[in-house]
Amino acid sequence: MQAMMDYIRQLRQLSGVKLYLNLFGMAVSGLLESSAILLLVPMLAMTGIELGGTARSLPFFSFVHELPQTASLLVVLGVYIAIALVQSAISRFVAVRNVDIQQTYSRRLRLEVYGELLRAEWPFFLGKRTSDLIHVMTTEMGRVLAGISCFLQFMTSLLFTLVQIAFAFWLSPELTLAVLVCAGLLSIFSRRFIRKAKKLGSRSTRLGQDYLAGITDQLNGIKDIKSNSLEQSRLAWLADFTREIKEEQLDYTRLRSTSQMMYKLSSTVLIAAFIFIAFTYLHAQGPNLLLVILVFARLWPTFASLQGLLEQLASVLPSFKLLQQLRAESRAAAEPALEAAGPAAPFKLRQGLEARGVHFRYSRSASDYSLRNVDIFIPANRMTAIVGRSGAGKSTLVDLLMGLMQPEEGEILADGRPVSGERQQAFRRSIGYVAQDPFLYNASIRDNLAMIKPDASEAELWEALEFAASADFVRDLPDGLDTLIGDRGIRLSGGERQRLVLARAIIRKPSILVLDEATSALDTENERKIQEALERIKSSVTVIVIAHRLSTIRGADQILVIEEGRVIQQGVYAGLASEQGGMFRRLLQSQGEAI
Repeated sequence: MQAMMDYIRQLRQLSGVKLYLNLFGMAVSGLLESSAILLLVPMLAMTGIELGGTARSLPFFSFVHELPQTASLLVVLGVYIAIALVQSAISRFVAVRNVDIQQTYSRRLRLEVYGELLRAEWPFFLGKRTSDLIHVMTTEMGRVLAGISCFLQFMTSLLFTLVQIAFAFWLSPELTLAVLVCAGLLSIFSRRFIRKAKKLGSRSTRLGQDYLAGITDQLNGIKDIKSNSLEQSRLAWLADFTREIKEEQLDYTRLRSTSQMMYKLSSTVLIAAFIFIAFTYLHAQGPNLLLVILVFARLWPTFASLQGLLEQLASVLPSFKLLQQLRAESRAAAEPALEAAGPAAPFKLRQGLEARGVHFRYSRSASDYSLRNVDIFIPANRMTAIVGRSGAGKSTLVDLLMGLMQPEEGEILADGRPVSGERQQAFRRSIGYVAQDPFLYNASIRDNLAMIKPDASEAELWEALEFAASADFVRDLPDGLDTLIGDRGIRLSGGERQRLVLARAIIRKPSILVLDEATSALDTENERKIQEALERIKSSVTVIVIAHRLSTIRGADQILVIEEGRVIQQGVYAGLASEQGGMFRRLLQSQGEAI
């Protein structure tokens, strides 16, 4: 409940006086709607039924009573129409303003949450399932916003109920008090429905997370499913899962329908009991019996509505808690460098990168370090290759060198100064990165390239494509640069995707170019072209290559060999290849390379 109230306070701070004006408008609307009850008094008087008491003492009713019957009817109907028009106008204004308030807050909340996610450091994402983050940003965010809307409805109903109670007290204090006592007893009894609704909300959250995670994994691995004939097993998984979702929805519907049935039955029984008691023991006449029915008809549905809204709020409370938890974790993992206003200008690496006494592990509770006592220097405007067996720590070292993570001990320096704090953002803007698994957006080739440099000219786009040996195949596409390439670039071959990602990395003219086996999917001819291009630019760009195929790094100015988180060899290709018993020589032999 505390998590929900935090968001309500944020809504109040954002909306300010608008929210209070809306609440006031809701109260006025309820007051006008309830005032229509008073018109029953003169209309009943016209038929000869006198309610008497306080009603006759009001000036309006005295005035109407003294007019001729036709004139009285016209006055009453005129007032009724005027009230209806004013009430409808206020209701429309309040409804539009409500949507404005909710959508403004919705936009701000989505921007805040996504901004907090984007500012979180890289290790934060390593510990999260992408599908869980998507689930919170979509389904759970939607439930939170629906909960806020439900809370506003609850406040509206509450104000309306208070107005109804005031009118009911004016008509019959004794009967109204009796109804309130019954409503209080019913609310105590109904607490179990609210507890069950909260449990079902937690179950719905879990099922939503698991469903999105399963579907995401399977669609990402659709090629494996098709190639291994796993369609039937995946359908069986979905059949079992959807059966559980069905049961969860049925349980929630049973809960809601049971609670509503209880309210309707209790309403029927209570009104029957009150009429029986009023007629049998209190000898109430027709007008007073009409009051009993009127009070119940106006009050009891509002109590039932409030109870139903409370159940809805209880069902979305887990979503508030989950979103609050994600935001707290994101803020705790925020990178200080990204808190500064405005993008930092990239800088030019002039001397080199250095890892000095670096120790790193992904979790403080882990006993093994991914990197241990790493001391290296990567000279500027040279090509440095990092090699080693799988799991040796190559990618971890590169992530640290790019400033994506901070070492537990030691420091990363660029031109002799630490890559941290305010320098971190400027440092990253000087890097072009090409991953082993190339990622492209479901957009055109032009959009994918312009994402890195929005103001790039046509000539700059083609220059980057020429560098990455991509210009020829892009020209052959039906729409050239404007060709849509599908989700993750699925309409292109693996080699074409790698070359486009390389073109995207080079278009910003980075000071540091990091290639994580960026030519692994290329044929021999295109790989040769890119190697030649790298040779041309390495005098002006610092190139760092993670290499698995050692034949691609013969021209590297420096090779670092990593084993079990330590740099165990360092030198040039020919020198390392000649070291008897050295790790680099063994790697060459395992790949059948000539020494």
